[in-house]
Amino acid sequence: MVPNPSALAADWLTACRVAAQGLREVLVEHPTSRERVIETGDRGEGGDRTLVIDQQAEDAVFAQLDAMHAAGARFVAISEERGIVDYGGDDVRVVIDPLDGSLNAKRGMRSYALSIAVADGPTMADVVFGFVYDFGTSEEWTARRGEGAYLNGKRIADPPPERRTSDGRLELITIESSDPQYMAPAMAGLVEHVHRVRAIGSIAISCCQVAAGRVEGMVTLWRTRAVDVAAAQLIVREAGGIVEFPAFDEPLGAPLDLAPHSAVVAARSADGLARLRSIVA
Repeated sequence: MVPNPSALAADWLTACRVAAQGLREVLVEHPTSRERVIETGDRGEGGDRTLVIDQQAEDAVFAQLDAMHAAGARFVAISEERGIVDYGGDDVRVVIDPLDGSLNAKRGMRSYALSIAVADGPTMADVVFGFVYDFGTSEEWTARRGEGAYLNGKRIADPPPERRTSDGRLELITIESSDPQYMAPAMAGLVEHVHRVRAIGSIAISCCQVAAGRVEGMVTLWRTRAVDVAAAQLIVREAGGIVEFPAFDEPLGAPLDLAPHSAVVAARSADGLARLRSIVA
């Protein structure tokens, strides 16, 4: 089936920017951790308890999807809270995490993001557009397949080279999840291959750091959902990095659905990727 051209050609960047502004207003209306920890009493389709700010953040995104659909775009939305929502065609997928890093957001910490990806097929390899907005730094990360990656509208054309310590270890990486039960079995591999780690608390933001060469790589220590990483993995690849989902024979074979299938590994070099892959093998 040929993907719906009107959906692929739609102005997703503007829609994402408007959604980000709507989410920013939600957060301004709920400025303290006391307000942000309030739950709706439900669980989202991704399995986590839904916060009021999660729901309102998703409402801001879906207002834009409704408008895109009214203008003629046909697609299916895959979102952490609402699950799968049919907008008239499943050949184009819009993969959404309205608030990646929601634990940070509800605690009043600054690292959380809106992540939206658009794909013309069922896997990570099929993502054609990625948008990640980091509310803590006010950084907008975007990419289109075959057209490069951008940070705040400027192409990431020449990221800094990979850095190693004198014994060959990667100087700095980001990790998710920082749950001790996942960190403990990975510790020996981290000691062998990595000099320093940072746990930001948002998979999308952590992955984007690889795109800009701020870190040598990123690894998730447990299975990751598509909503968390679909946009960021395209941004890394379009900036010249490498991404792999080790649970699949095809490196980018992870499906664009709601289930957590595989760890994610991203790096600036093939050797760096192999080192990080060994930690979660």
